[in-house]
Amino acid sequence: MDKDKRVVITGAGIVHALGTELNEFWENIKAGKSGVSKIEKFDPQDFPSQIGAELKDFNPAAYIDRKEAKRLALYSQYGIVAAMKALENADLKITDEIADRTGVIVGSGIGGIEVFEEQVGKLNKRGPRRVSPFFIPMMISNMAAGNVAIYSGAKGPNMNTVTACASGTTAIGEAFETIKRGAADIMIAGGTEASITPSAVAGFGNMKALSTRNEEPEKASRPFDKDRDGFVIGEGAGILILETLESAQKRGANIIAELVGYGASGDAYHITSPAPAGEGAVRAMQAAIERAGMKPEAINYINAHGTSTPLNDKYESTAIKNLFGEHAFKLKVSSSKSMTGHLLGAAGGVEAIISALAVKEDIVPPTINFKEGSEECDLDYQPAQAGKAKLNAALSNSFGFGGQNACLVIKKYQK
Repeated sequence: MDKDKRVVITGAGIVHALGTELNEFWENIKAGKSGVSKIEKFDPQDFPSQIGAELKDFNPAAYIDRKEAKRLALYSQYGIVAAMKALENADLKITDEIADRTGVIVGSGIGGIEVFEEQVGKLNKRGPRRVSPFFIPMMISNMAAGNVAIYSGAKGPNMNTVTACASGTTAIGEAFETIKRGAADIMIAGGTEASITPSAVAGFGNMKALSTRNEEPEKASRPFDKDRDGFVIGEGAGILILETLESAQKRGANIIAELVGYGASGDAYHITSPAPAGEGAVRAMQAAIERAGMKPEAINYINAHGTSTPLNDKYESTAIKNLFGEHAFKLKVSSSKSMTGHLLGAAGGVEAIISALAVKEDIVPPTINFKEGSEECDLDYQPAQAGKAKLNAALSNSFGFGGQNACLVIKKYQK
């Protein structure tokens, strides 16, 4: 393993309600625009939560043939389109010369759940012969990564990560380590999810995880606010292009930021609740900072997991204070989920993109709908408007069900 091998971010692709072009998405984030609205994919009238950050007019035709799209689960389509956009943003074409040294790791917490619903419905109503032969290869959660490779031509290491809401961050972190150990020069990495479906919304809703602020969709996701009542489900994909600095310089790439640290941990505590005082989150953040060869005081901004649920926001705030001490109150903290909703396995991919652009432009993204914190949530959360601050390094946090935690350190690129 070459510990001195530097890994840089040279491209990003997004598929989200706030934009399917990177510039549009980033401008909407800086403007504090919400992507949350009433769910239209199905009739949500009987559901406790009826809102989501839903893609209304997704059209993959520029990248995926219409006939082929019918054989791809929606999460795979989102991942393919975001990956191809990321390659375009990086001005990178995967040729035979570099294909073997270009890999893919794309995370998804649930995979093709809408396919599962549809085909099991056919099985129950019409019998086994009516189940599609494409059911399994459409549904399984590794297929986004597999299809991204097929569409891009990447022939290096290929896998998916499933660590619930940390899946996208885990994918990027493992892609970082893949490059660090010399197994690839370029990695396509991030997360994709398409879980605004009846079963997913019913399941999360019945466990009281979702906001029921149905009459005010844009105000429902309110991380760290004393009146928060649950997360808002979202969908889409966020994909990064990672490569060695040598590779980027060789081809004259535009470098967005540098990825310098990755840490992961397990709570070993509970299937849904965070460990008390955010103990697992502390270890993941600390591991990422140590991997970066930095001290906690070098972090200027945290893109928090910030789900808008009572327990996560309380324990994440406590974890930040326990790790950073007095420096915790000097940090800028925000949760982009206030605008994007919670994209589950894709959240980390989208938030890594936001963190990289924040560091590049010295912009602190807002936490819209944050009005007043509480005794536990008392950090310097960036409120409704984006702010300007000198950002040298950012921490991007993701914590998933099962106590699976992953964090990234993204640094301003300097030659």
